[in-house]
Amino acid sequence: MKKLFLVTVIAVLGLSNVNAQDIKFGAKAGLNYAFITGDNANDLDPITNFHFGVMSEIKLSDKFSLQPELIYSGQGADTNTASEGSISLNYLNIPLIGKYYVTKRLSLEAGPQIGVLLSTKGGTIDYKELLKPIDYGINFGLGYKLDNGLNFTARYNLGLSDINDVDGFPDKNSNGVFQLSVGYFF
Repeated sequence: MKKLFLVTVIAVLGLSNVNAQDIKFGAKAGLNYAFITGDNANDLDPITNFHFGVMSEIKLSDKFSLQPELIYSGQGADTNTASEGSISLNYLNIPLIGKYYVTKRLSLEAGPQIGVLLSTKGGTIDYKELLKPIDYGINFGLGYKLDNGLNFTARYNLGLSDINDVDGFPDKNSNGVFQLSVGYFF
């Protein structure tokens, strides 16, 4: 948490020389291929869900920009049991993505993310009581943007924190999500 805070402070301080024309705002949406990994996740299968939200791209140079986002993300896993079905975990994710432009349109993307667990759904169990309210991760991906504002992203979110919040439960589990997005900068 302290490292993420430090990165955010450095990023904000570095933005003091940014002009208004170097900031773009947009929206994005897409598909998630989500799963839970860890000690007791062998019987869980991935699920397909969706994400949507808003973003901003702050151009720092011709080759580098920052892209903070605010994204609703449907995550979780399939339990493969008729009684429980899938575990749906709904997060409000806040990634801070650094984008390095390999070409004018193609970017490599990476950055930290904080996720706030909004709600859960799954059979007869209230999973929200069993999970930590905050999730941490790191994103890696590729982006491609057109001159008209349309952009495409393929990204992987690697969960770094244990999502379990049960006293005496030694198993550790984390989220993993592949995302395909289409966005538009206004």
